[in-house]
Amino acid sequence: MAETGYPSFNTTVDKTNRVLKEIEQAYGWPKERRKQSYAALRGVLHALRDRLTIQEAAQFGAELPMLMRGVYYEGWDVNRVPVRMSKDGFLARVRQEFPYEVKGGIEQLTRTVVDALKMYVSEGEWADVRAGMPKDLAELIS
Repeated sequence: MAETGYPSFNTTVDKTNRVLKEIEQAYGWPKERRKQSYAALRGVLHALRDRLTIQEAAQFGAELPMLMRGVYYEGWDVNRVPVRMSKDGFLARVRQEFPYEVKGGIEQLTRTVVDALKMYVSEGEWADVRAGMPKDLAELIS
């Protein structure tokens, strides 16, 4: 566990590290490739945030650990959302923030990140998120 001197910060750093490690383990990446797991997490969080309505984005963000919540809200412009995206558009949005080649492609990477996020976001919230999306996109994040 990271020691920041403040228990809430220690907890959020630990939770974020767990998600990053889940992504890294799924691909066999060493910790030295942390920038890639971070880019994957950030890309999926931003694509989700921008696809959701303002209210749903806020509800989803409220369930994230504090540090991931900061990443999620970074650069958010509520005047430009929701952005209508199909599955292909969503994957293109993730690709914008993940410029690396990855085994299995961006779709598999997105599924891996979503699986890692499920540690901290309730199934009920995932159901709410999926409910407002086209079927192909809802299946991607199920």
